[in-house]
Amino acid sequence: MTRIPVQPVIMAGGSGTRLWPLSRAGYPKQFLVLAGNTSLFQQAAARLGALAAADLEMQAPLIVGNEEHRFLILDQLRETEQEPGAVLLEPMGRNTAPALTLAALQALQNGKDPVLVVTPADQTVTEAQAFTRSLQDAVRQAADGAIVILGITPDRAETGYGYIRAEADATGLAVAQFVEKPDAATAERYLADGNFYWNSGMFVLRASVWLQALGRFRPDIAAATQTAWEARKSDAKFVRPGKSEFAAVPSESVDYAVMERCPGSDIPLRMLALDAGWNDLGAWEAVWQVADKDAQGNAWQGDAIISDSHNTLVHATSRLVSVVGLSDIVVVETPDAVLVSDRARSQEVKKIVARLDAEKRGEQTLHRKVHRPWGWYDSIDSGERFQVKRIMVKPGASLSLQMHHHRAEHWIVVSGTAEITNGDKVLLLSENQSTYIPLGQTHRLANPGRVPLEIIEVQSGAYLGEDDIVRFEDTYGRQ
Repeated sequence: MTRIPVQPVIMAGGSGTRLWPLSRAGYPKQFLVLAGNTSLFQQAAARLGALAAADLEMQAPLIVGNEEHRFLILDQLRETEQEPGAVLLEPMGRNTAPALTLAALQALQNGKDPVLVVTPADQTVTEAQAFTRSLQDAVRQAADGAIVILGITPDRAETGYGYIRAEADATGLAVAQFVEKPDAATAERYLADGNFYWNSGMFVLRASVWLQALGRFRPDIAAATQTAWEARKSDAKFVRPGKSEFAAVPSESVDYAVMERCPGSDIPLRMLALDAGWNDLGAWEAVWQVADKDAQGNAWQGDAIISDSHNTLVHATSRLVSVVGLSDIVVVETPDAVLVSDRARSQEVKKIVARLDAEKRGEQTLHRKVHRPWGWYDSIDSGERFQVKRIMVKPGASLSLQMHHHRAEHWIVVSGTAEITNGDKVLLLSENQSTYIPLGQTHRLANPGRVPLEIIEVQSGAYLGEDDIVRFEDTYGRQ
């Protein structure tokens, strides 16, 4: 039996602005744990890993993501004991068509022409077995040269999704038309028609089929991405296309670049109807839709008390959140920002994010707790000329060898063992011990132990910004 080579591809480059304040540019929604104990990205990887079958030759997944999230991607995969085939790092966002092109070029490197199973990293599926069966069927169709799209059987008149109109033929469903997000009346008509499906953003096709179709419909994207690919650099699992070359690639989605041009052409564009409890969690309304609810339709996560309220979502991150007398409302609390929204208008949170971005406020980009390749830091207090951080360093990890022009630092070990370079001295400190780093002193913090190291850092000085760092050595390739 000839086995079909299958290459899972996870698109992990989105910013998830509509799930602010939980989703931030530095830690977007695909890496969040919104329910259970795994992130949306980890769930996507697990679903694709379950596709294995006797006639399918599965490859390790390819991840297409943002340079900023490279260590987050690896850490989250390793938490679930998975290793990527490669992590393709976009130096800047250019939408999904160039991202898929990078994946197709990488997939062809081993001399095979695998079937790409492409999924966004920010979706949920409640019926795993139904999902697996549908994807396996899609792979077998795509092996013969078709492009196969997963369409979702709609259960309501949804205005937040694009739609696909499909027509039955002798072998199943052919894609006849793509339709933009409709207004409410049009969505009701689509639901009643029975031939319209939500566009899931998941599709299955051979790598060569994608490159040929892109070369026909958008040769400019194909050529520019090829140029960036030829200028790539590789570092362990990371593959980086040329930065200046990739900046010249036109930004376009898979749908606009290729899929919407296929109906009426000689490229077979098929659709499989997926009924597997799918949701793309595109806004807080969608999170409420998939959440467990009480008898009054309320859903909550974290420490929440809900009284005399209906159809309301409360997401508490760091403290007790109490609500009284609310209906159809979303309340999301994080340590540094709170969102209160009409549930039906939760898509409009992107307007808040745009305003934060225009005003160059940090709440759009980072949480108070910031993840780094070596661990994390939490800015727990600040004031005139001082800042207090709680810092965790993973076992065996270290920060860069660095110095600051404008601040001094006091370090107190809370738990674990700290190896501290302080000028020309190297110290080993344990719980309740401390040291002082003078302004301008070269220093490094490392964890030589087997358990996480936690310290409290007190910074004092005229300027306390994160850009006051001069790095001399860095394990993670930062400047």
